[in-house]
Amino acid sequence: MPELSARAHEMPASPIRKLMPYADAAKKRGVRIYHLNIGQPDVETPIEFWNAVRDPALKVLEYSHSAGIESLRRKAVENYRQLGIELELGDLMVTTAGSEALIFAMLCCMNPGDEVIVPEPFYANYNGFAIQAGVKVVPLTTRIEDGFALPPAEEFRKVITPRTRAIVICNPNNPTGTVYSRAQLEALRDIVLEHDLYLFADEVYREFNYTGEHVPSVMQLDGLERHAVMVDSVSKKFSACGARVGFLISRNQELMAAALKFAQARLSAPTLEQIGAESALDAPRAYFDGVREEYMARRDLLVKELRSMDGVLCPDVDGAFYATVRLPIDDGDRFSQWLLESFEHDGETVMLAPAAGFYATPGAGRDEVRIAYVLGCEKLAKAMACLRAALSTYPGRTCEQRVPAAAN
Repeated sequence: MPELSARAHEMPASPIRKLMPYADAAKKRGVRIYHLNIGQPDVETPIEFWNAVRDPALKVLEYSHSAGIESLRRKAVENYRQLGIELELGDLMVTTAGSEALIFAMLCCMNPGDEVIVPEPFYANYNGFAIQAGVKVVPLTTRIEDGFALPPAEEFRKVITPRTRAIVICNPNNPTGTVYSRAQLEALRDIVLEHDLYLFADEVYREFNYTGEHVPSVMQLDGLERHAVMVDSVSKKFSACGARVGFLISRNQELMAAALKFAQARLSAPTLEQIGAESALDAPRAYFDGVREEYMARRDLLVKELRSMDGVLCPDVDGAFYATVRLPIDDGDRFSQWLLESFEHDGETVMLAPAAGFYATPGAGRDEVRIAYVLGCEKLAKAMACLRAALSTYPGRTCEQRVPAAAN
């Protein structure tokens, strides 16, 4: 039998989806599951999206331009200008979700064996993207005791080697809910310029910043015209995860020309979803304001409930719709599986994402989980009741952690 590639063996299973067989089995037993394991929002996709895809005025569903439908690109450029991000049409390409945008960026900017620095915990698929590109992820660990704050510039400098090509950040952050400030971004800008690196910024959660302070895009930082690469998508912004439409953005025209060749090799992003995304950009500001208020209410409920549970360490959560928390448990993978296999509370249980899968450092995050507060407050409260009951009966419970005094 022919052997699989080393890449196939190295590709990790998703820490977010790998427990699905246990969830399916629990559902067959009649157990209701509150899914807090995956960033699938339950808020409604804007009606503008649905109106466009229900009546697209097409006779044939054709390929689009490899860079994306021009009218969508022009509208996206105008939308960014309204946010204070000045772009030209050639600075933006439509991709098959933000995932493809980041893969294209890695393929264009790095050679096999090159290194990319990523603060951990990080979105688990970054590791998969790097493996596809033959790139080594160099993690820079952030600590829950520090609220997962971005390490100081000197810590980044310590791990830069001749093979380092880029720094990757997610702001607001998945999986921690941390928001990086202007000062922190400017410090990264200085490092990137000093060492002639790229700065990749995943900004898909831009609309979900609860700090009350404006945080600039990397595209708004002076001096990064050839260094900054921004990734965005409609998945979270418009609660349209299944549309798989994203954007690769950079003022580095050599990079964008190279990315177009990769885009041509996959032909085009999905046409019908691009049509929907273009119309979704017309959604009124009230849509985003309402969604942000809803997530803030969920965040407040989640943090309050978690901090009232003995032994749970929950840092401040300032953005996105995730919280990474430490539980008084022996192992997050074991606990998450136990919740689905062996536990129920009034016929219900909760599904979490073990946080170890969001770290590249072996052993890190073993007693942590990521919680996606993508359910309404009523369901979220019931999910927290399940978690509270589970922690009181879990056979692998450990000694308690100190709960921080700070609160949102």
